[in-house]
Parts: sequence; C-alpha cells; structure tokens
Amino acid sequence: MIQKMVTSALIAGFGAGLLAALLHFAFVQQYILLGEQYESGALTHFDAAAAPPTAHDHGSDHAAEAEPAADGHAHSHDAGEVSTLTRNSLTVLFAGLIYVAYALILTAGFGLAQSFGKVITAREGLLWGLAGFASFQLAPALGLAPELPGTIAADLTARQIWWWGTVLSTGTGLALLAYGRGYVAIAAAVLLLAAPHIIGSPLPDGYWGVAPPEVAAMFSARVLGVALTVWAVLGWLAGYLWSQEKA
Repeated sequence: MIQKMVTSALIAGFGAGLLAALLHFAFVQQYILLGEQYESGALTHFDAAAAPPTAHDHGSDHAAEAEPAADGHAHSHDAGEVSTLTRNSLTVLFAGLIYVAYALILTAGFGLAQSFGKVITAREGLLWGLAGFASFQLAPALGLAPELPGTIAADLTARQIWWWGTVLSTGTGLALLAYGRGYVAIAAAVLLLAAPHIIGSPLPDGYWGVAPPEVAAMFSARVLGVALTVWAVLGWLAGYLWSQEKA
C-alpha cells in the first residue's frame, strides 16, 4: 500500500508540477514581474497623471534609455540572464515538490477510502482533485486572495493560522458531504464549510499599496484558474495510476 501511494504520488505530482510551471510561465509570471516593478518603484501607479508631459516623450534620448525598464528587460547582461534562468529553474523545482506533496495527500486519502471499501478510479480521482482545489486554493482565496508583490496583507502568522484552519475545515466538510450519512453529517459539513468565513480572515488595518488593483485582480484570477486546471489533472492522473496499479 505504501509503495503504491508513493509511486502514484511521485508520477502524478511531478507531472502536475510540470504543467503548473508551464501555465505559470504562460499566464501568471508576467503579473508577478509587473508587481515587483511597482513594489521596487521602477513603475508608479497613476504616474502618467502626475508626471510632467515630457516624461513620456519617447522621442527623446532619455525616454529611449528608460523604455526597456518598462517591460522588465532593462538589464541584458549575463548576470541578468543567469538570474532569470535560476528563477525559472527554481519555479519548476518547487512546483514539482509542492504538487508531489499534494499528490501524497491525495493518495493517502485514496488509501483511507479504499480501506472503507471505496473504489478509486480516474473519475473519482478527478473529483478528489477538484475537492483539493476547493480546500487548498478556492476556499482560502475567499478570505485571503493570492498576494501580488506590491500589495498589502495582514500579519503573516495570523494569515497562516487562518489558512490552515480553512484548509482543514473545508477538506473535512467536503469529505462529510461526499461520504457522510444522515442529516447530522450534512449539518456538520455545512458548519465546517462556513466556519472559517463566519470567523473571518485576518485583514490589514487599512487598504493601500503600490501595485494597481487591476493587476492584482488579474493575478488572483489567473492563479486560481491555473490551480483549478492543475488540481484537476493531478486528481485524474493520481486516480488513474492508482486504479492501474490495482489492476
């Protein structure tokens, strides 16, 4: 059983992690880089309204020199290329490790469900993957949206406690809805799903930030869209591998 769990998790996790990295590069990273430019001061929100007219005269020599900074490629030196390569390589590595960890959680759940007589197939795995997305990404995002560089947030410890509580409460609630029996299980599931949001997530004392809210909104939407896709693939692949090994 343990070997089956680990094998399925490693293959499904690294496959999903590679997909996550590719989707991150295609849809998310550009907004992170843009947020970092606002955070560092290279770009300023509403700068166009406040700057003198000559600041955007692209015909001048000064504007021609400053223009590359706007797209994040102001430095074309070897050091900059090495830094980009290192960053992208670490993104792929950490995506693989994170989704292997998620896959281990899924396959542990498969083993527990199987011990109670449940049959895990690719379809069941897909549903488990969607439940994992709801538990680890969607439900926490209802209180703590994915955080773009240049935006503000509440105290880190408070956010971590609320995030973990939301993950555990949502996961348990979904499990009760799926496998529980009777009105008591349903009532407990609804209570668990609602509890983190009734308590409320930790919020900052005030709202401010250097990154435009439009960029933060697009970043959050794309992070959740990528996560939904990857979790679905992770669950389906883990369930498929689990059923094949059983056969």
